[in-house]
Amino acid sequence: MKVYLNNFLKFRFLLFELVINDIKVKYRRSVLGVLWSVLHPLMMMMVLTAVFSSLFKSDIPHFAVYVLTGRIIWDLYSQATMFSMSSIVNNAALIKKVYVPKYIFPLAKSFSSLVNTIFSLIALVIVMVISGVKVNFNILFFPLPLIYTFMFATGVGLIMSAYTVFFRDLNYLYEVLLTVWMYFTPLFYPISILPKEIQFALQMNPLYHMLNMFREITIYGQTPSLVSNLLCFLIGASSLLVGFIVFYKKQDKFILYI
Repeated sequence: MKVYLNNFLKFRFLLFELVINDIKVKYRRSVLGVLWSVLHPLMMMMVLTAVFSSLFKSDIPHFAVYVLTGRIIWDLYSQATMFSMSSIVNNAALIKKVYVPKYIFPLAKSFSSLVNTIFSLIALVIVMVISGVKVNFNILFFPLPLIYTFMFATGVGLIMSAYTVFFRDLNYLYEVLLTVWMYFTPLFYPISILPKEIQFALQMNPLYHMLNMFREITIYGQTPSLVSNLLCFLIGASSLLVGFIVFYKKQDKFILYI
């Protein structure tokens, strides 16, 4: 872990440049540019609200905000892990030529996804104002679930990026898994509509707890409990630890497969 920390400090400027480059590439030749980070979640929220509001709106206050908070947490996780998967393979030429800490590449993808999420928060503020959500001082806790989600996604991203080097089909399998996982996460439906047995299974979903905390803060103005914070932190920290261990054990073999 000390080696990782020293390399991180030594190559932090490279990490910064990789993140900036990811953002530039994403919006290259786009007329609206970074503004799409605000418009995209807004448009997705409008579509999901239009489709599901007749089913769930009576059960959920501020349904549009409910949907948007779900999308923000989900997009942070899904983008960070999907982009991280091919980060080693896509940078094979650079890895073969010069020494660069290999974990820098999936880490940069996670950070660029976090930056996009920060832009998406502008859309959340807009919808909260329009929906008349009451805001109190507890809104200051909103970064916590985002940080926990980032930690969890980074750990998973490190694992996926390591194994994708050896199993390229993992990209396609993970896309299917993400689709199933998305419907297994209460992005646009209340957990109360599910049978108790399924509700229990749903609570095994790590993203459920981070999403629930995010909604408690933004929609209901509640202070996240100590138990909730500890649970989300342990999930995120465990994911990071396992991710770095798996990546460290596999990285020396990357050169043989990229």
